[in-house]
Amino acid sequence: MKEKELAIFWFRRDLRLHDNAALYHALRSGLPVIPVFIFDTNILDELEDRDDARVDFIHRVVNAIFDALKKYGVGMEVLIGKPDAIFKKLIGKYPIKKVYTNHDYEPYAIDRDSKIEKLLIENGISFHTAKDQVIFEKDEILKDNGQPYTVFTPYSRKWLAKLNAFYLKPYPTEKYWDGWFKQDGPAMPTLEKVGFTASSIPIPSVSVNKNIIADYDKTRNFPGIEGTTRMGIHLRFGTVSVRELARIANGVNATYLNELIWRDFFQMILWHFPHVGQGKAFKPAYDHIKWRYNEIEFKQWCNGMTGYPMVDAGMRELNATGFMHNRVRMVTASFLSKHLLIDWRWGEAYFARKLLDYELSSNNGNWQWAAGCGCDAAPYFRIFNPTTQAQKFDKDHNYINTWIPELNDFAYPTPIVEHEAARKRCLEAYSKAVKEFS
Repeated sequence: MKEKELAIFWFRRDLRLHDNAALYHALRSGLPVIPVFIFDTNILDELEDRDDARVDFIHRVVNAIFDALKKYGVGMEVLIGKPDAIFKKLIGKYPIKKVYTNHDYEPYAIDRDSKIEKLLIENGISFHTAKDQVIFEKDEILKDNGQPYTVFTPYSRKWLAKLNAFYLKPYPTEKYWDGWFKQDGPAMPTLEKVGFTASSIPIPSVSVNKNIIADYDKTRNFPGIEGTTRMGIHLRFGTVSVRELARIANGVNATYLNELIWRDFFQMILWHFPHVGQGKAFKPAYDHIKWRYNEIEFKQWCNGMTGYPMVDAGMRELNATGFMHNRVRMVTASFLSKHLLIDWRWGEAYFARKLLDYELSSNNGNWQWAAGCGCDAAPYFRIFNPTTQAQKFDKDHNYINTWIPELNDFAYPTPIVEHEAARKRCLEAYSKAVKEFS
């Protein structure tokens, strides 16, 4: 007798069972669904830290999903390896008819999915993907001439004009819970089996603080208070639905909703202009800036020892917690690329290593914005003064004193560069590159 055909739902950066687009479609497909998660060694082998808090977090979340499904008699396949090799094994193990997963817009993911789709088609299996991690994607928000936006404000206007209840509606996966394939399944691998150890860095709760969203426009710029939602890591790995956050913010706080629009914008930019995710400036002229590749000063920046308290507090917060307040991210990024005239790619890579909420599109977009070389970037002659930024947004030093207890002691370094001299040097270097190569 022929085995009953099955479907696979492939978890990636959508680690939740509720309001999950592709999971919803899989459970409604009429085929029993096997849940799969792959610890992708193509990605994991590139990580420098074996106690990477993000891997620890992913493992704990996947384990929670594994346990939740097990209570319903559903065995989840949690596997370690390269996705193409894993799928070859799954094809040999199960009579798979369809594979469902959610879109991913990063260059590696696009290449990976193309190879997986080719493998599946060769084996008579269809590959189905859905939009889940953004409100609008790819070509959904375009100029009237069909070209992608490269300036945020008109993009955001069209984004808001197109927004309606349909795009914010949750996917009721729970209604189709009978769609799972019931089996015992293999055991959940330990974190050590994945090749990592537990991290000491705490992860912010996935619970959404609606009061913070309501007051976001008033509190978001002050790092010394609890004025942001800390939802970055949960959006990154899909432990919260972007539709849920947009529903809460819509009509309540336009500033918070605007942050979600920025996230969509950067994802769209990466999709249409993939060179930005491959080490290139959005504006080609800026690839010709004569950077100072000063490793000593870069290390001082990394360690929070530049002599500029706002910069140093931010870097120390990042190193200790995997988080940095958004206002401070702008200050530290501007300081590296403009005050120190060190290639923004060095800073981008350091943030990629340390940030819990790291995602390529936003990290790259924000670094290029701060360095002046991205789409809709701050003009190169706009140079944050880290001293006045501290006076404006941390005037009582609540934030700075938290991270620099030795601020008023001889142990704290003098500034490694003088602001006006650094500003002049930056303007000369940028101006020369723009004039010569524009």
